[in-house]
Amino acid sequence: MTISAEAVKQLRERTGAGMMECKRALVETSGDLDAAAELMRKQGFAKADKKAARLAAEGVIAIAQTPDGRAAAMVEVNCETDFVAREQSFRAFAQEVADVALAERPASLAALLALRLESGESVDERRRALVAKIGENIGLRRYAVVQAPGRLGAYVHGTRIGALVALEGADAALAHDLAMHVAASNPKYLSPAHVAPEVIAKEREFLTEQAREEKKPPEIVAKMVEGRLRKTLNEMTLTGQPFVKDPDVSIEKLLKAAAATVTSFERFEVGAGIEKRQESH
Repeated sequence: MTISAEAVKQLRERTGAGMMECKRALVETSGDLDAAAELMRKQGFAKADKKAARLAAEGVIAIAQTPDGRAAAMVEVNCETDFVAREQSFRAFAQEVADVALAERPASLAALLALRLESGESVDERRRALVAKIGENIGLRRYAVVQAPGRLGAYVHGTRIGALVALEGADAALAHDLAMHVAASNPKYLSPAHVAPEVIAKEREFLTEQAREEKKPPEIVAKMVEGRLRKTLNEMTLTGQPFVKDPDVSIEKLLKAAAATVTSFERFEVGAGIEKRQESH
C-alpha cells in the first residue's frame, strides 16, 4: 500500500525514529498511526534488551535540588560513547531521572526505574525508548538522595563528576566549597572514626611490613607505622584532607572555624569502577 509522506512525518515526530523505520511500521500496520507507534515501541524495547550487554562506561552526572537548598538527588546515567553523552535528549533524560528521584525518594534502583515521568512513561520505558532511538546501550547505574539538617552543597564538575555534601551550621558558600572539594579530592570516608576497623588493620599491616624492610628497631618501627597510618587516614578522609582552596588549612579546621559539621557526603564519577575495554590501534 501507499504511505503518504505526511503520515511518515507524523510518526517520526511521535517516535523520533528514522524515516525508513517509520515507513516500514506504517506498511505493516496498514497505515494505522497509533498501531505503528505501538509496534515501533515494542520493537524498540526488543532492540534495547539486545543492547543491554554492551559496555556503557561514558555518560553524565545529573543533580536536582529542592528550592530550600536542603535536599538533592544525584544520578549517574551511562551510555557507550562520549558523543551520545553530549546529546541533548540523553542529557534531558538524565535530568528528568534526577528530578523524579528527588520528588519521590525511591528506596532502590529498581523502584526508581519504575517511577513515572511527567509523560506517563516509567523511567525504564523512557530509557529503553532512548536506546532504540539513539542506538547505544543506556543504563541508570546509581543514584543518591541526600537530606541535610541545615545546608546542602551540590557541585558538578563538567558533566562527569558530581558531589553532594550535607552540613549543619554552614552557610551556602561553605556548602558549595565543600562540595567542590569532595569532587576534586575524592575522600573515601567522612573522618577517621568512619573508617572500618578491618581497613585500618589491613593498612597497619602493610605499613608495618614496609617499615620493617627499613631495618629499624622495633620501637622505631611502631612509631613510624602509627605516624604513617595517621597520614594515610587523613588522605582518605574528608576531615583530614587539606582544603583545595587553601592547602594550609585542613577541612577539620575549616569546619571548626565555621562552627559547622558535615553529616554525610556522596561523590559520583562517570564510569568509576567499570572496567573499560582496551582498544587496539
